[in-house]
Amino acid sequence: MRKDQLLAGILSPLIALTGIGAAIAINRSWWRLTDNAISDLGRVGLQYNWVMNVPLLITALLAIYYATGLLKEFKNPVTRVGVGIFILGLVFLAGIALFPEGTEPHYWVSWGFFIAGSVGFLIAGIGLWMEGLGKFGLFTVLLFTAEVILAKWAFGAFSGVAIPEFIGVFAIAAWHYALIWSVFFPKRR
Repeated sequence: MRKDQLLAGILSPLIALTGIGAAIAINRSWWRLTDNAISDLGRVGLQYNWVMNVPLLITALLAIYYATGLLKEFKNPVTRVGVGIFILGLVFLAGIALFPEGTEPHYWVSWGFFIAGSVGFLIAGIGLWMEGLGKFGLFTVLLFTAEVILAKWAFGAFSGVAIPEFIGVFAIAAWHYALIWSVFFPKRR
């Protein structure tokens, strides 16, 4: 993988989370973790919706660039299919920024990001397990299972969806960074 692709991968989640954090700070007078969706921070008509939407788009573009490097890195067809589905999830992430809450496609691109991102990382992790990274594969399966269980619980426990969304975001980001650490920096452990 090219060094600039790896750097794009390292930076991309940090850019999204910084944008979301800034949007929460700006809208703290009305936005509540338990009552809202993350997308409420980027909705159509909100004065500073770009504070979240622009970083999400930048993140998606950088992460797609990084993930195309992953396709060249791995030869196992299962891993490659998983990475391909993960890339589809990143395309949906770009869609969240381009079609914010209040537009017709928003619901679909939002669900597309969480489903494709999570299923993609699960399949890629299983493929890597098949390639000899057993501990990483086990981590992937356990992370996916925990994500599904916690998100299902959070959907029933809170009136808003931000908490289950953050569970999905943090699971995807955790897998992403664990992959970088396991594959590209294995001797530093």
